[in-house]
Amino acid sequence: MNSVEISVEGVGTPPWLERARSFAQAALASLGKDGWDLSLLFCDDSFIRGLNKQYRERDEATDVLSFEQGARYSGPGGEERFLAGDIVISLDSLARNSEEFGVDRDEELRRLIVHGILHLSGMDHGEEPDDPMLALQEKTLRDLAA
Repeated sequence: MNSVEISVEGVGTPPWLERARSFAQAALASLGKDGWDLSLLFCDDSFIRGLNKQYRERDEATDVLSFEQGARYSGPGGEERFLAGDIVISLDSLARNSEEFGVDRDEELRRLIVHGILHLSGMDHGEEPDDPMLALQEKTLRDLAA
């Protein structure tokens, strides 16, 4: 069983947080992840810009950042757990992306969650359209939409 913790920083509490948690758990299961612990942090552009500058030396807002922990540990019942890490999503950037790409905000939210999970899985991507990580991202979104 996977665990997804959610928090917000610099934004009001969105009414869809539980749906985001459920989707993240479904995405983890679809990707074959079990025993994962991760957190989702929803914020504004100002907050994510600070993180991007501090950790990536890029003084700009971005839509999603992933901070991989990658630590295995024993849970309270002795089960093996995997502390995957943290996914930070800017709701300001999410809104701009949805307009730019012509998708609704829910779809863009799902895309950013899957994108973050794939980064926590150790994947990285380039800019080419047939990039394996981005292809898996889109396949996962299609699978979960069915």
